[in-house]
Amino acid sequence: MTKVNAYAAMKAKEQLKPYQIDRRDPRPNDVVIEIKYCGICHSDVHQARDEWGGSIYPMVPGHEIAGVITKVGASVTHFKAGDRVGVGCFVNSCRVCSSCKEGLEQYRDKGCNVTYNGKDTDGSLTYGGYSTEIVVDENYVLRIPENLPLDKAAPLLCAGITTYSPLKHWRVKPGDKVAVVGLGGLGHMAVKLAAAMGAEVSVLSTSDKKKDDALRFGAKNFIKTTEEQIFEKYAGYFDLMINTASGNTDLGKYLGLVKRDGTMVVVGVPEKPSPLSPMPLIMKRRQLAGSLIGGIKETQEMLDFCSKHNITSDIELIPAAKINEAYDRMVKGDVRYRFVIDAASL
Repeated sequence: MTKVNAYAAMKAKEQLKPYQIDRRDPRPNDVVIEIKYCGICHSDVHQARDEWGGSIYPMVPGHEIAGVITKVGASVTHFKAGDRVGVGCFVNSCRVCSSCKEGLEQYRDKGCNVTYNGKDTDGSLTYGGYSTEIVVDENYVLRIPENLPLDKAAPLLCAGITTYSPLKHWRVKPGDKVAVVGLGGLGHMAVKLAAAMGAEVSVLSTSDKKKDDALRFGAKNFIKTTEEQIFEKYAGYFDLMINTASGNTDLGKYLGLVKRDGTMVVVGVPEKPSPLSPMPLIMKRRQLAGSLIGGIKETQEMLDFCSKHNITSDIELIPAAKINEAYDRMVKGDVRYRFVIDAASL
């Protein structure tokens, strides 16, 4: 075991604070990663504060991890010391169920082994990326291309793959009309990725404060949804809608903007259940779907796509001492567009 510096939540209502955790000695298929940067996802806030229930303390959050390998196990074949790598939302899976065999580990029947606030296959607790080092099986490690700065690449491991996966699954192609609801950590990645795929991207937002940013990211249209007439103007307009909003939206109303046989994919988790009449679905044979991150193969594909198109996250780099402040600011929507922790500050 190795003692590692970290930041941890000790209880649901307490601020995170410095803490030391034990990292296991590397097994034959493990790599040891010196963490350079870790993004702060909104789900970190929910879990650290036990807003979803089931939180395990002490908790070291963080599943947008970027760093450099310092040591490899005797049986490692894919990586070597010095490689630039990332770790996303899970660090293991059963490898035998149909989802795992299809490279869709995130949909494993019993759930994948999450990077933090969970248990690995051996029953040990998992601790995340708000730390200086992590030990991970090489099969759950991603290679970060050389042209992507590690700090700006870290959020790709969650925000990037969460939006890339539905764009690929619903086969977005040049000319498709794609709407992105919300322009936060997820939304700004959805815009960049969909634009790089050749889609005509529109951002739907309750405020026009981020209009210039949306256009800079590649959106063709910025639609302020507090103006009721837009729901008539854009009725049945979009092929695909990626709903990243964490606040409650009227799903039926937004579905009206989707064309016949089009799809709204929900990737944001609102605080309360959203009521929905079946009529918007029935009348135009629309689909309402969800999507969860992506498997290892698809995540690597996403990183390579981002490398080809020079796509990274827009970030605010912070020292560990500002994690609690960042949590409060994130809840208020005061971030453009992802906080990233400089692990050297730990």
